[in-house]
Amino acid sequence: MRELADPVPSAIAKSETIVAAVPFLQVPRTFDPPSQRPTGGAREDPHARIQYLQPVPDGGGRLAFNDTRGLLWVTDRAGGPPSLYLDLRRRRPDFLNTIPLRDNGFMGFAFHPDFAHRGRPGYGRLYTAFTAKPRSGAADHRIEGEVRCEAVIVEWTAAASEANVFSGTARELFRVQMRHCWHSIGTIAFNPTANGGQADYGLLYVGLGNGQWGDGCSGAPSPPRGAILRIAPLPVEGGGRYGIPADNPFAQTAGEVWAFGLRHPQQFSWDLDGRMFIADIGQRHVEEVNLGVAGGHYGWPRREGTFARLQLADGCYNYRSLFSLPSRDPQPYLYPIAQYDHDEGKAIGGGFVYRGGQIPELRGKYVFTDIPTGRVFMLNPDAAHPGQAIEELRLAFDGRERALADVASYQGYRHRRVDARISIDHAGELYLLTKGDGWIRKLAPK
Repeated sequence: MRELADPVPSAIAKSETIVAAVPFLQVPRTFDPPSQRPTGGAREDPHARIQYLQPVPDGGGRLAFNDTRGLLWVTDRAGGPPSLYLDLRRRRPDFLNTIPLRDNGFMGFAFHPDFAHRGRPGYGRLYTAFTAKPRSGAADHRIEGEVRCEAVIVEWTAAASEANVFSGTARELFRVQMRHCWHSIGTIAFNPTANGGQADYGLLYVGLGNGQWGDGCSGAPSPPRGAILRIAPLPVEGGGRYGIPADNPFAQTAGEVWAFGLRHPQQFSWDLDGRMFIADIGQRHVEEVNLGVAGGHYGWPRREGTFARLQLADGCYNYRSLFSLPSRDPQPYLYPIAQYDHDEGKAIGGGFVYRGGQIPELRGKYVFTDIPTGRVFMLNPDAAHPGQAIEELRLAFDGRERALADVASYQGYRHRRVDARISIDHAGELYLLTKGDGWIRKLAPK
């Protein structure tokens, strides 16, 4: 193996495609409580810390989106004034949102596919994923030593699915202790391509980071960190909080784990053909787009992208350098279908294969963001090899082509940072969410 000075030397070129980023909704401002505000002269982010937007599965066109400070909002298909659906700060005394500009707080939510179907077990059920205060509940998975954070999933059962303000009951579903609040829980989702007659229907997938577990000292399916989990979320006979699907690849040894060897799979999604796309945030060098495979081992911490890391005497792995792959892998790792290095961005934000009807040039492309820089990328997911070309999608604001960082960056910080993520609506149309200015923008033909 040889050390690599520049793991991905090719630059990402700009696409010929330009799309308009049209204002949809500026989210009401939120603020951190005094105990969690920045210190040392750092500025507080004055805008809503919006994370993801998704359709409410009731056929009514409503869209829901979360603010990592603990708020879940609902708006209509036209981006009308939002209603505050659920406030975790009031409902959950263990809710923890700390370390500004880091990935913690209210990180994900998912509606059960039967959310609007009265009489079915999943009626009215909504799931939220957030970070909680250390040792504030009974953990399903514990760690030895210091616990700074816990990743929690709560099930909420609404009395009326059509309401714009939650009223109903709640129960805690899942809790795992984390060494740090960084790289905690992320996206939770149901496979939208599974129908009622398939085994995957109604099973909840969970993206769980490594919690900076030495940031490179593990790589086994247990404990369940740095992994995609898959659980049966509805109440279990006999008092269990959730079930382990019998067809999980490690059902007998590492129950919930569906795939592992990831660092921080904060976001994942499915295409209409059932393929799962996992965006895995790298450490110092490489950002990855992976195809989700049951039982897959993606190589972390031995691998970062299609490159090797050297093991140190303490059993951890050197994060400073990358090396070419050995002639033979010690085990069959899964490698990304696309990757880029930190010359181009700093943290992949995930994305979706575009299946909407408004922008023909994007149809069939996987469109994703780099979180800090706000760059929007796209690739052909059918190419399926790590050397395939990634292109940068060009954006226009009020008819003028501009970088998203010029429009939506945080103000007053040393470095320009956007915190950009992408989401879709019922029709598969794309939206940009930017914490830097608290705006949701819809992508449309220029």
